[in-house]
Amino acid sequence: MRTDKDKRNGKLNSMKIEREIHPDFLFYLNQFDQNLIELYKDVRNFILEIHPTSNELLYQTHALTSVYAISEKLGSGYCHIPIYSAHLNIGFNKGALLNDVDQLLEGTGKLIRHIKVTHKKDYRNKKVKSLIKAAIKFAIEDMDKPSTKEGLTISKIK
Repeated sequence: MRTDKDKRNGKLNSMKIEREIHPDFLFYLNQFDQNLIELYKDVRNFILEIHPTSNELLYQTHALTSVYAISEKLGSGYCHIPIYSAHLNIGFNKGALLNDVDQLLEGTGKLIRHIKVTHKKDYRNKKVKSLIKAAIKFAIEDMDKPSTKEGLTISKIK
């Protein structure tokens, strides 16, 4: 959510700026259960509220996945949302390298860790928000050259 100052009367107005879901992604998303679709949309909005200028990269492989990145390249991704038949995850691309003081992350891969999501309470909290912010900070510091492209949605779905 972005808050803008209304120039006419000087009051703060809350304007929820929602990025539309790309039609390629929406085609596959609509094949899931309605509850899972709504959960995905809320997780996506949660991430975009934390980092509205994130680039969103969309994939359809073993799971329908949206990746949130600081450039237009997958390597700059800080988190992703893979959707499975009965749940989804908030994946952290370099989660094994993050300081997960609250031990929220699951997984044993070399880099990727995740939080399994079945309800809003699984992610709509300060601990997960802090972890996403840490992942963004890590991605920015890990980047060789800053990207000038922000807020893009890039479909890699064929």
